[in-house]
Formats: sequence, C-alpha cells, structure tokens
Amino acid sequence: MIDLNTPEYEQHEHWMRAAILRAQAAFEAEEVPVGAVIVHDGRIIGEGFNQRETLQDPTAHAEMIALTQAADSLKSWRLIDCTLYVTLEPCPMCAGAIVQARVPRVVFGTADPKAGACGTLYQITDDPRLNHRALVIPGILQEECRFLLQEFFAIQRRKGKK
Repeated sequence: MIDLNTPEYEQHEHWMRAAILRAQAAFEAEEVPVGAVIVHDGRIIGEGFNQRETLQDPTAHAEMIALTQAADSLKSWRLIDCTLYVTLEPCPMCAGAIVQARVPRVVFGTADPKAGACGTLYQITDDPRLNHRALVIPGILQEECRFLLQEFFAIQRRKGKK
C-alpha cells in the first residue's frame, strides 16, 4: 500500500485529479464518467474520456483513447516510462491494451466489481503468462471517482435509462 504522506502519493493525486476532470467531461456529455491521462516525463501525453455513445464505438473507452494519443505523441506503440491514471479500474479490453503497449504503471481510482481486470476480477496486468506486467496502484482518490459514477447512474435511473 502506498503511504498517504509522501510526495509519491501527492503526485498520484495530482494526476488522478487530471483524470477526474476528463471523467467530468464524460459526465457532461452523458457518457459513463471515466477519465484517463497518460503521463510521461512529468507531462500529459495522452488523455481521454469514455465516448462509446458519442462515437457509437464499443472500443471508445477512456484508456483506449488515451493510449492512442500517447502512442502518437511518442511516435511509438511502446509506452515505456509512462503511467496511466484512470478513474475506474480498466476492463479486460483496456487491460489487454495496457499489456500490449508495455505501460509499466497503472494507477486507478475505484475498483470495478463487474469488469475489473487489474486485480478485482481478473489480473491481466499481472499475469505471468503474458509478455508484460504492469505495477498497479489502486484506490487513489477512490471516493471522488466512485461518487461520479454513482451520481451518473442515479441520474440515468431517474431518467429510465441504463
């Protein structure tokens, strides 16, 4: 577990707040509020929020969009020396993409009990049978990340959706 009184934790909080801003943009667009940023050398090189409804694309998850932008920024599909910050634990598709992109660190806000693939249901990012493993740091600003999702789905239920 990470010590809450360290510069490392403060750094993780800083970047997770950037991911939360992207999740809020998704919320405003009536998309499931998940946001992601990829950090390399102290700057964001990829960012995204869920856009499945907007783009009518089942792969338009926050992480996938951020991974694509980061690869374009580095001109490489290998995202070594990068950290992915995402408000919700990645699903199997996104965890697979993280492994394929060789992302060394994944920091997420709240666990996903229905599709979490970075420790909750599956351990794709830590599976020794795969060619890459990522260090996973869960629970950064967990309550803020969870609240956005709960609020979004409460509103959707009141509207008779989702």
